[in-house]
Amino acid sequence: MTPVVPPSVEVRDEARRLVDALAKPIGALGRLEDLAVWLAACQHRCPPEPVVDVRAVVFAGDHGVAAFGVSAYPAAVTPAMVRLLHAGAAGVSVLARQHGVRLRVLDLGVDDDLLDLPEVVTAHKIRRSSEPIHLTDALTRPEVAAAVSAGQVVADQEIAAGAQLLISGDMGIGNTTPAAALIAALLGLPAEEVTGRGTGIDDAGLVRKRELIGRALVRMGDRLTDPADPVDLLAGLGSADIAASAGFMARSAERGVPVLLDGVVSVTAALLVDLLVPGAAGWFAAGHRSTEPAQSLALAKLGLEPLLDLGMRLGEGSGAVAAVPLVRSAALLLREMALLSDVLG
Repeated sequence: MTPVVPPSVEVRDEARRLVDALAKPIGALGRLEDLAVWLAACQHRCPPEPVVDVRAVVFAGDHGVAAFGVSAYPAAVTPAMVRLLHAGAAGVSVLARQHGVRLRVLDLGVDDDLLDLPEVVTAHKIRRSSEPIHLTDALTRPEVAAAVSAGQVVADQEIAAGAQLLISGDMGIGNTTPAAALIAALLGLPAEEVTGRGTGIDDAGLVRKRELIGRALVRMGDRLTDPADPVDLLAGLGSADIAASAGFMARSAERGVPVLLDGVVSVTAALLVDLLVPGAAGWFAAGHRSTEPAQSLALAKLGLEPLLDLGMRLGEGSGAVAAVPLVRSAALLLREMALLSDVLG
């Protein structure tokens, strides 16, 4: 794959000089300064434009592993939550309204036809649920390709509509299991180090989930010796929603539109994207740290420090949406704050 053109180094350096010249002690605004510099570099503009148009897309899908005791909730919750997201009554819906973020939900692999919902929700459906990854491949390679392409199309749509910042959210019971398995495969880690409690499973559930992920990694065998094939990893251990999220982020980076990452599913897709299109991670910032251990391990690999650490584990893009005010504030500080030289005359 052709590497992604990175955010502007020249503008980054210009923005850093501006940040240091503002009416404050150097470094006094902490990581807001780094965020402002990143935004300027992404926009190729110093100071950056106000971040007005933020768009979040929730990619929804079911996962075959949900039938094997890895979640505290049944798979039937997924279609119910998709309907709630479409109705604007989910947790991320409330946050999106509060922070002026445009939100849409898409069915990539929900185990329900969702015939009561409009085509804008179901137009990109790949299949009903993925297969259980400890027993067989989750998807076929053509299904992975179709899901990645769907994510690319959706990114193009949101960018054409004016998006300055994009967020990839997720909805699907059992989705932290394939996410953790993919991170284990990408980082060469055992199941014990990546497995978290997801929706809040008890100790017995955590043991089952860990064992299932371990079996999935063993099943992949020699296919894990060359993790440079992200399509094969997505087919073996992923799902349609994760593949679509990866396509969405890859196209965003290719088009030069920054992405604010959410929890473990979003960050899993980001790791894969950096294989699909090398250098894409330069266009990513981390919205929050979730309670899933795999997310922190993946963020460390990407070299990203989350903006928020609130113990959130809802998914849906909620942690990233909650961090949007910080992104907007960072841009405005560079645009509107006085220079120290002006204060001193």
